[in-house]
Amino acid sequence: MQRLSAHSAQHKGTPKIVVILGSGPKASQIAEWDARFWNQLVVINNAWRIRADWDACVFPEDFPDENRPADRASDQRLIQAEQFVPQQNEFGGVVYVGGTMAFTTAYWALGALKPDVMAFFGCDLVYPESGPTHFYGTGTPDPLRKDVTLQSLEAKAARLQLIAAKHGCACLNLSKERSRLVFPRAELESLLKVECIEPDHRTIEKVLLCERTLGYQVPSGRYWESVEQFDANALANIDKLWLQAHENHLLGSQTQTA
Repeated sequence: MQRLSAHSAQHKGTPKIVVILGSGPKASQIAEWDARFWNQLVVINNAWRIRADWDACVFPEDFPDENRPADRASDQRLIQAEQFVPQQNEFGGVVYVGGTMAFTTAYWALGALKPDVMAFFGCDLVYPESGPTHFYGTGTPDPLRKDVTLQSLEAKAARLQLIAAKHGCACLNLSKERSRLVFPRAELESLLKVECIEPDHRTIEKVLLCERTLGYQVPSGRYWESVEQFDANALANIDKLWLQAHENHLLGSQTQTA
């Protein structure tokens, strides 16, 4: 169990748990899970097909109309660029967040829903060379494309975990498969017992300052229109800083819970 943070200590009642569901090969297993263990189910792209009780469906501008939910309840929200880009900008901008939907969705959920726990399933960002790549068959391994914002998926996940912890939210991975996410593994039934470990805020602020100094801001979110302006080596160096900060966070966490 993780140590109680100041944010969680002030939380009244049970923690607010958001489950984020991607389209990985095992994602359909969640169809049998008990919804009592979460407050909000946020689905990415086609994952709305797995179960009907999702709360928000997040997809990009180029997501085909025929793949979007046609029928939905009045309280089920469709989250598109006009909703998630402002949240990306709040947390540093898409170039630093990472231009793929798993991270886009996570930062939207962190800012809009303000959870105490974000638990991920079907978001491992690992794509086998043969067999199904997604629960519906074979899809495009979007995060593995050549993209200056996605040079290290592990670094982007490390950034997300640290930024979330800064806001009193623990990131966990419900998957048992190989994963590019660097979050601690967890069981669904244990989510109510999770408490967020306080990160080293000074270290986080130092890396964020490096991002701001580099200045790769694209308020529209359409970073691909400005990609020639970005230095891949400079962004790789920032990735290294996040990975080092994450490693130090893990060491500190082990010390605190020993």
